[in-house]
Amino acid sequence: MPEVVRAALVQAKWTGDKKSMVDSNLVLAKEAAEQGAQIVCFEELFYGPYFCQVQDPEYYSYAEPVPGPTTEQMVELARQTGMVVVAPIYEEDQPGIYYNTALVIDADGRYLGKYRKTHIPQVNGFWEKYYFRPGNLGYPVFETAVGRVGVYICYDRHFPEGWRALGLAGAQIVFNPAATSRGLSSYLWNLEQPAAAVANEYFVGAINRVGVEPLGDNDFYGGSYFVDPRGQMVGELASGSEDEVVVRDLDMRVLEEVRQLWAFYRDRRPDAYGPLVAP
Repeated sequence: MPEVVRAALVQAKWTGDKKSMVDSNLVLAKEAAEQGAQIVCFEELFYGPYFCQVQDPEYYSYAEPVPGPTTEQMVELARQTGMVVVAPIYEEDQPGIYYNTALVIDADGRYLGKYRKTHIPQVNGFWEKYYFRPGNLGYPVFETAVGRVGVYICYDRHFPEGWRALGLAGAQIVFNPAATSRGLSSYLWNLEQPAAAVANEYFVGAINRVGVEPLGDNDFYGGSYFVDPRGQMVGELASGSEDEVVVRDLDMRVLEEVRQLWAFYRDRRPDAYGPLVAP
């Protein structure tokens, strides 16, 4: 693992169709590569609109198998740029069974695996249970060219258990691709993920969609950022209204410093946590 990892986040507005959205994101990712990025993560359901603002079977058509066409494009992106790629997509496991999924591709183009969103909301403007089954793959951590990488998707971030599971599995960088709009939870955007980074002593990359999409009035406010294991922002937040590539240097030596200073993993008391998993 390099001492410093140059990492990137891509936030992008909906372009109107899947092909142009993929193309737009690929251009932005290649901009990150030109800036020396070694790993990149796209926003939640990156190649489509955030269709969960409505309940319409038309949008099942955005689902695809894994591996599948988008996996192949991400493999090629990794091979061309030498970046690790984290790509959130709409996965069809079999007819009628769909997941909100993120692929992880290593820097040499090897498909490493996927994470399926665990916690699925069903509230006004976020009708996700209509489209997705809850994830069933646990909390995998992927050994990549830049270290051990985990993924937690959007609504997952409200649940501390998965953050901790990723830390216990050795994650050093955790990405949280999201579709988060102004209003209900916007004040939590700059609170929860820094808190998770501190509590679990790893870097977090928070990626949000941006813009108002035609399916609803959710205003996705961007503001993507990296936060270090001390809970401090690494550079500035991204734009609240425009496409942007966030490229930041993550000093991985901070992980050991923080874990020696704040020995949270040493001082855990799993023997005392039994009631937390009671139904």
